[in-house]
Amino acid sequence: MGLTSNTVLALAIIAGVLLFAATVWFWPKLSGRTWGAFTGRIGLLLATQLALFSAVGLAANKSFLFYGSWADLFGQETSIGKVVDHSMSSKDIKVVDKQKLDVPGGGKPQVGGQILKVAITGQKSKITSPGYVWLPPEYFQPQHKDKNFPAAIVLTGYPGTAENLIKGLNYPMTAFKQAKTGKMKPMILVMLRPTVAPPRDTECVDIPDGPQTETFFGEDLPRAITETFRVGKKPQNMGFIGNSTGGYCALKIAAHYPQNFGAAAALSAYYDAPNDPTTGNLFQGDEKLKKRANVLHTMEHKKPAGTSFLVTSSKKGEPNFGDTKKFIKKVKTPDRVSSIILPSGGHNFNTWRREIPPMLVWMSGRIQG
Repeated sequence: MGLTSNTVLALAIIAGVLLFAATVWFWPKLSGRTWGAFTGRIGLLLATQLALFSAVGLAANKSFLFYGSWADLFGQETSIGKVVDHSMSSKDIKVVDKQKLDVPGGGKPQVGGQILKVAITGQKSKITSPGYVWLPPEYFQPQHKDKNFPAAIVLTGYPGTAENLIKGLNYPMTAFKQAKTGKMKPMILVMLRPTVAPPRDTECVDIPDGPQTETFFGEDLPRAITETFRVGKKPQNMGFIGNSTGGYCALKIAAHYPQNFGAAAALSAYYDAPNDPTTGNLFQGDEKLKKRANVLHTMEHKKPAGTSFLVTSSKKGEPNFGDTKKFIKKVKTPDRVSSIILPSGGHNFNTWRREIPPMLVWMSGRIQG
């Protein structure tokens, strides 16, 4: 039974309810002043509290996928695996493993597509980051062997893992179903987390004397994608998608590198880099660098280049609603802006799952092979 399985969660809830009932039932019998009664009361209270906290923790982990397995929870997952050379590997992207999509016939790439577990190294930034690449079935079909495909970088939030994008937000499965029903074009998805120097939250910033995260995502990664897969090198061939911190990165990188990205979609994004213990001193007193990290400032002063932006929020539950309206007003022609504004929805996976299907259709209409 896996850490994120419904069975484990159900057992934890049942255990909590039963232990609570047992505490109520046996409490009168354990009301004496003997050591047996005393230890019995302590045991029941501790067991009940443990079961309840376990149930809450398992429910939170299932929703946000902080840990993907028991081994991950207990710190036993320390390696990204053995590097195996495959035909799709390149000097910048090494394929570590291959996975199939859980659909009928998914064992055949031309039917179910393929998920590659990869390690990506940036030529300029010298950053290496693990991630996943979703290649749609059409990529492997003979009739499309000479065809280029649109690609989108997809970032999770901080401190999420790239696996969240597969198991928690269902990007490959959603893209597969949307393309199969003709709602969107087949698209390559390159899925990573924004945390390239864990545990530090670098906020996709080129930190003075530190990780050059903006360079990695804005220059190295699109170059690696186009040199490894059948993806064109024009802005209209590539998009950038993200939620939370990943959404902030998507807007900022697409605004700073319009020569590499034709579209950006930001789910529940914020619009300026935070300054807290997880980020440390990102700018080292450099005001120019600090302003560069402010998306609203960037949009106010940048020259429009025809980039398409999609932002999402909700009227109730999202803290970014006001800034999202400000962003929309700052987009100038020939740049374009669209939005998804829900009546209500929090900053969580459930909200993003409601936004991802229409967002992918929108992205498919903004980038091309």
